Amino acid sequence: MYFVYIIYSKKRDRFYVGYTSDISFRITKHNAGATVSTRSGIPWELVYTEEYLAKTEAIKREKEIKNKKSRKYIEYLLAKD
Repeated sequence: MYFVYIIYSKKRDRFYVGYTSDISFRITKHNAGATVSTRSGIPWELVYTEEYLAKTEAIKREKEIKNKKSRKYIEYLLAKD
């Protein structure tokens, strides 16, 4: 099982989109500063997830969300959830 996830930083008022096979481990890594692109936003909060059976599907969906480059789209996903 793979997951596309969205985390939110109140500190930076930013969202981050990623994919993983282990959400709790990944969020722990983000909040430990292990990811350069999210280090400045600690603490991060998990706000959204989608499940996929195949890694390729999760990667495709992550890219789809990121390519929209739209905070409004992310807020739409959160409201829909």
